[in-house]
Amino acid sequence: MKLSFISTAILLSTLPTSLVLAAGLDRSGQSISAFLQSGNYAEAGISILDPKVQSNQLKVNDMAEDYYFPSAAIKVQATEQISLGLLYDQPFGAESLYPSNNPVFGANGEATQVEVETHNLSALIGYQPTENWNFYAGPVYQTVQGKVSLRGLAYGGASKLGSYDINLKEDEAYGWLAGFAYQIPEIALKTAITYRSEIKHELDTTETFGFGAIQRPNALTEVVTPQSVNIDFQTGVAANTLAFANIRWAHWDQFAVTPKFLNSASGNNLIDYSDDQWSATVGVGRKLNSHWSGSASVGYDSGAGNPVTTLGPTEGYWSVGLGGQYSPAENYFIQAGVKYFWLGDAHAQTGGNIVGEFTDNYALGYGLKIGYRF
Repeated sequence: MKLSFISTAILLSTLPTSLVLAAGLDRSGQSISAFLQSGNYAEAGISILDPKVQSNQLKVNDMAEDYYFPSAAIKVQATEQISLGLLYDQPFGAESLYPSNNPVFGANGEATQVEVETHNLSALIGYQPTENWNFYAGPVYQTVQGKVSLRGLAYGGASKLGSYDINLKEDEAYGWLAGFAYQIPEIALKTAITYRSEIKHELDTTETFGFGAIQRPNALTEVVTPQSVNIDFQTGVAANTLAFANIRWAHWDQFAVTPKFLNSASGNNLIDYSDDQWSATVGVGRKLNSHWSGSASVGYDSGAGNPVTTLGPTEGYWSVGLGGQYSPAENYFIQAGVKYFWLGDAHAQTGGNIVGEFTDNYALGYGLKIGYRF
């Protein structure tokens, strides 16, 4: 079952580019796999998701917008025992737009929509006391911003929250991560456990009611992005073949965004989730020849509770993915992946009241990554 170091290096990067549509606002999956590569390594990638989220009951053909998110990483083996890394991703986000001609979610030619954007920069230092062990930790810099508009009868119409807008200005805050990895290179075995802390933000907020008639500026809204644990595992199972798995837990239970004036007017949260997220991906990767390798995977995500907010009315998913990698030389590669998601049906609610059911939802994800060893 022994793999050569070259075969192992190629297979380690066979996994498809991260394509995630997960519980809560989860997007990237917050992988640190680039930091665990051998030697000096750099990569850059982009993922695109094309979802369709619909409700025949509410006559909504599709409320989920396409989106893309980039990622990049560099890892330097400074000494035999010390490694340094810098990882960039967009871990959380949302992009939704309802049809403006649907009175349930539209009014006055405007529609219910949401935009949430985050950026993460993680700095890592690792200590390898032996060839087998790697202990790592570091700070995480994160920014969050968002905009939400509520329109239509689902929110009580113009006399209530059906004419509400909120602008959450970008805020920066810091957290941390820590973990350890164990490997046996001769059989391509590697396992890693990584913990990320929650990060607390206080966003300057402007809330507007009555299509702009009443403005409530100069308030702060608390947003706490969740703590999480990632467990990654791989091992050689035959010559030039790897099996791999990832398990992720994210603490979405009791997550809530509660703007001051919306809450005083309605007693409700803007966004909230009731359950933690559990997700898993398992698969196999195989080196086909000196230039080509491929992988296949299946995935599951539990969702973060049901009923859910109308701003993201799905509950978890099942997925299948395929990935391919072309390595023109031993020190760099080009990788592409595709995933199909069966999105879970969900009941959408506002203010604790069920608005309707969203069913038969799906998504397609595409990814491209370039990696270089130097």
